[in-house]
Amino acid sequence: MTSTQIGLLTGLVLGLAAAFGGFDAFLIVLVLGTVGLLVGRYLDGRLDLARLTGHDRDDFHGHHDHHVR
Repeated sequence: MTSTQIGLLTGLVLGLAAAFGGFDAFLIVLVLGTVGLLVGRYLDGRLDLARLTGHDRDDFHGHHDHHVR
């Protein structure tokens, strides 16, 4: 089982434990399942937060060093 699968299952189980029944519970499970999935994908290395936030991993402060040969 991958970290993505474990994260998704953990989010779903926590969502069910936190709120059982009704449409509100459905929304909570959906949100927590999504959070679990995203955490799992990040741990698997399949989610690059730098691309989502617009930050470059190599250049944290916004300075681009272009090496010219």
